[in-house]
Amino acid sequence: QLQLVESGGGLVQPGGSLRLSCVASGITLGSYPIGWFRQAPGKEREGVSCISSDGSTYYADSVKGRFTISRDNAKNTMYLQMNNLKPEDTAVYYCAVRHGTFWLGSPPTRPYEYNYWGQGTQVTVSS
Repeated sequence: QLQLVESGGGLVQPGGSLRLSCVASGITLGSYPIGWFRQAPGKEREGVSCISSDGSTYYADSVKGRFTISRDNAKNTMYLQMNNLKPEDTAVYYCAVRHGTFWLGSPPTRPYEYNYWGQGTQVTVSS
């Protein structure tokens, strides 16, 4: 059974930090491209940060310098460290895996390029 379980979302003030976690079961997470996506009400789901099998990374321009994607292969867990959060970061955040593809170089960044998804976790940035 392949399953992705997210945690770490919540309410935070502007300028604050959150660390999202996504624990994978039934998959070796480090073998495949992984990504974090977000979707705000009335908006399309967009790629926030992604990483390839070889460690190549992608960051959306809106989060560069503030967010960091990582994975801990021993724990089979992926993370999104979010610093200096802005109200515009408010959204449901999803982790995703492109299972079945060992991907080298620039990672896939579009939702349709991923085939397994977490349940989503709400991040609200507000004073």
